[in-house]
Amino acid sequence: MNHTDHVNLIHAAVPASGGTWADFGAGSGAFTLALADCLGASGTIYAVDQDASALRQNQKAMESQFPHITAHYLNANFTQPLDLPPLDGLIMANSLHFHRDKHPILRQLISYLKPGGHFVVVEYNVDRGNTWVPYPFTYASWEKLAAAAGLTQTRQLAARPTRFLSEFYCAVSYTKR
Repeated sequence: MNHTDHVNLIHAAVPASGGTWADFGAGSGAFTLALADCLGASGTIYAVDQDASALRQNQKAMESQFPHITAHYLNANFTQPLDLPPLDGLIMANSLHFHRDKHPILRQLISYLKPGGHFVVVEYNVDRGNTWVPYPFTYASWEKLAAAAGLTQTRQLAARPTRFLSEFYCAVSYTKR
């Protein structure tokens, strides 16, 4: 997948009116860049990852491709409490699948969202993982997880084939207003 594929996967979940968003498990920046493309010049992004080297790559790519976006880089584990402003939205692209017990993580992440905030998930559409993707979850499983966490209006927005584990999907859910 390339940058256009990443943007096309998430664009329906991200309003073009800016706002403050976070990319949890941001890595080297594939979806941070896609988020910047979707948000436009008035957006603010917090890229969170525990890999400092990947986060530096993310920062260099953002400064090169989207210098007008306000971006903050947090070298941290997103499963631990973080000092973040209230978020309009967040994206979890291929990062939640590293954790077996997703419920406490979801509660923590939801606590950062404003009422009506967007919770965007990009994930492999399978429930059985492997060494590199240990705990993926299908869209049907995400619907159940999201509902149990108190998220509403969950819907799948897009899917794209991938050479690993069949396909990715993008889904959005919302916090209650």
